[in-house]
Amino acid sequence: MQNKLIIDIHSFSYKKGGIPKDDSGNGGGFVFDCRGILNPGRIEEYKAQTGNDVGVQNYLETKTEMPAFLKSVQDLISINIRNYLERGFENLQINFGCTGGQHRSVYSAIKTAEFIQQNFPDADVRIHHDEQLHLNLSSISDN
Repeated sequence: MQNKLIIDIHSFSYKKGGIPKDDSGNGGGFVFDCRGILNPGRIEEYKAQTGNDVGVQNYLETKTEMPAFLKSVQDLISINIRNYLERGFENLQINFGCTGGQHRSVYSAIKTAEFIQQNFPDADVRIHHDEQLHLNLSSISDN
């Protein structure tokens, strides 16, 4: 029996922890820089929130280029995910970084995990918020 493709998605801070290490032995994966998207953390009402909060999500979806950014990410990663599933690969890492690892990268990781679950149900998606550890309560996949 073939193992499932495990997709580890990380949100991280360029300033604090840097790009996450790939523990799978593959030597890395995708790294997307979210710092080109307007930072909701500069707005007082969102400072204490994360990309998991509705207010931040609404801001990113309506006031920034985040929808176009994520569409491009989805198009790019889909090529590899399809290929990795066809070839029986077992690991893929996708990383999203921003300044503090709180708003843009968290949102990107969550939305990318949802996209993968919906479009590639044969993959086992695991999400890691490296700076927002309180969000790491469970795996996104029940598989």
